[in-house]
Amino acid sequence: MPVPSQDALYAALTKVIDPEIRKPVTELGMVDSVAVDQSGLASVTILLTVSGCPLKETLTNDTTAALLTVEGVTSVKVTLGVMSDEQRTELRTNLRGGNTEREIPFAKPGSLTRVYCVASGKGGVGKSTVTVNLAVAMAQEGLRVGVVDADVYGFSVPRMLGTERRPTQVDDMILPPLAHDVKVISIGMFVPGNQPVVWRGPMLHRALQQFLGDVFWGDLDVLLLDLPPGTGDIAISVAQLIPNAEILIVTTPQKAAAEVAERAGSIALQTHQRIAGVIENMSWLELPDGTRQEVFGAGGGRVVADSLTRLVGAPVPLLGQIPLDTLLREGGDNGMPVVLSEPTSPSAVVLRGIARGLSTRSRGLAGRSLGLTPAAR
Repeated sequence: MPVPSQDALYAALTKVIDPEIRKPVTELGMVDSVAVDQSGLASVTILLTVSGCPLKETLTNDTTAALLTVEGVTSVKVTLGVMSDEQRTELRTNLRGGNTEREIPFAKPGSLTRVYCVASGKGGVGKSTVTVNLAVAMAQEGLRVGVVDADVYGFSVPRMLGTERRPTQVDDMILPPLAHDVKVISIGMFVPGNQPVVWRGPMLHRALQQFLGDVFWGDLDVLLLDLPPGTGDIAISVAQLIPNAEILIVTTPQKAAAEVAERAGSIALQTHQRIAGVIENMSWLELPDGTRQEVFGAGGGRVVADSLTRLVGAPVPLLGQIPLDTLLREGGDNGMPVVLSEPTSPSAVVLRGIARGLSTRSRGLAGRSLGLTPAAR
C-alpha cells in the first residue's frame, strides 16, 4: 500500500476541531509536525495553547480518529506539546482578526450578532431558567450561541447548564467552556465553592467588560446576557458597552411582579435600547383534569407588554407564557435544561417557540453602519 502524502495527512487534520476555540487545529497553528513511515504509523505533534489544557484527551482522540481515515495509515502516535509565547501571541492576534488591542466585538457597527439582555424587575421570576433554556433551544436550531452570566452576585448559570469546568486562559484571552453546544462564562467559574462576590460598581463594570472583551466568543449568531434583577450598575454598564443590545423582560402574572418589571423595561427610555418583548413565566399550573390553576394570578405579562408599548411608542410583544412545570425546575437543578431533557413538555414547547421567534428576527439598524458615502458637491 502506498505511503500517504503530506497533503492527505493535513487534509485529514483540517477536520479536527479544537473543542474550546471551535476552529480547525490546522488553522490555529496547532499542528507542529505530521509524518508517516513505511509501516503506516502516522506521528503527529499537536501544540496545546496551555500545558494544563483540560481537553487534551479529546484532542488526542479526535486527531487519532481523523488520521486513521487516511488510506495507508494503520496506526497513530499523538505527541502533545505546548505553544511558545510567540506562538500564543500569534494565535491571539489571529483570533482577534489581526487586532492586538482588546475590544468588544458585539459593539462594533458591523457585528451580526444579536444580543439579548434578559432582565427582570425582581428576583425569583425565573430569569436565569429562561436564559439557559432559550440558549440551548437556539443552539439546537443550529445557531452559534453564547451566554454571559452577568448576575455577578447571584450567579447560577453554570449549574443550570451542568458545567463545572474552569475557562482556559491563554495569556490575556479567556476561552469559555462549552455546555450543550453553548459557550458560557460566569464569575462562578472563578470563585471557589459557593463563595459570595462582594464588589462595588466599578468592579462590576470591569468584570462585565472582561467577559465581553477578553473572552474569545468567535462568530456568534446570538449572545444572551443574564442580568441581575433591577436597574442597577450592570444594566447601565451593558447599555454603555453594547448599546445595540435588546432587552427581554421576564415577569410572572402577579400584579406586584408586573409593576416592578415595567420599571426594568422602562430603562430602555434612558438607554435608548430596543425592547424585544416580554416573557411571562409561571403563568399557570395545569391540573390532572386538564384545567388551569393560576397560582400567581393572571395577565401580568400582557399588562407589562401593553404598558411598555405605550411608554416607548413602539410595539412590545408578549412573546410567550410559560406554565409552571416541575420538569423545568428539575432541569435547572440537574444541569440538563428542559428543552433538552423533555422537549415535548409544556414548558419546553413554549420556550422552544420563543427561541425560534427570536432566532428569526432581523437585527435592528441601531448602531450599524449603512455603508453610505456622502456625495461630493
